[in-house]
Amino acid sequence: MRYEEEAARRKEILKDFFGGPAQADPPGEWIEKLVQFEALMMKYRAAIREVTTKLEVLNDEFSVSAKRNPIESIQSRVKRPYSIAKKLRSMGQPANVDAIRRYLNDVAGVRVICPFLDDIYAIADMLLQQDDIHLVKKKDYIQHPKPNGYRSLHLIVEIPVFFSQGKELMRVEVQIRTVAMNFWASLEHQIQYKNDLPSDPEIRAELLDCAERIAETDQRMFQLRNRIQQARQTHPAGQSDQTNALPDSFQP
Repeated sequence: MRYEEEAARRKEILKDFFGGPAQADPPGEWIEKLVQFEALMMKYRAAIREVTTKLEVLNDEFSVSAKRNPIESIQSRVKRPYSIAKKLRSMGQPANVDAIRRYLNDVAGVRVICPFLDDIYAIADMLLQQDDIHLVKKKDYIQHPKPNGYRSLHLIVEIPVFFSQGKELMRVEVQIRTVAMNFWASLEHQIQYKNDLPSDPEIRAELLDCAERIAETDQRMFQLRNRIQQARQTHPAGQSDQTNALPDSFQP
């Protein structure tokens, strides 16, 4: 029964968003709404490609200059019609294409997964230094985690995209987080949302404790990498290290 109720609720929201022949729209108007919606989603997908390409170029450059990659993976998505309609309704805004562009900043999303904490801020700085990227909003949930323990750096950026009819400025939400942060966020989503469980103080406390333990591990891995880098600078490859030198009888 819960599934049927949820399906009916989603159907009602989508009908409110797109309209339909059963409503009082003039013939063909609901089809035009669908066409306009798909055209806008195409533009958001194009904006995602623009941002993703910039990130891939930065990662390739680092693989040559620094001999390592500050980006583990890049994921992207365009918000689903139901999620868009639901969010507009919750904001008390009309469900139409104009409202999407005016009130929503996260229709197009790019998620960047980094190995270490400092990679997050390095990637963000390099992206924002590009002269065709405009920062609209920044939320640092690493320095200021959400109450449930969620950590990530969120950037809303505006980027020009060139179409046949001219240039348009499109907004993209860029989330940058470590592998560890993504691990927690992915499993928290599975536990909390996929199972549709009621709010439970014990579960919230356990999830928060897991987030804090994972954040501590993230910090320790970051410090360990720094220690290794400092050791390499102190004892560059090819230099003799007396602490690891062979006994005289084994010297060539």
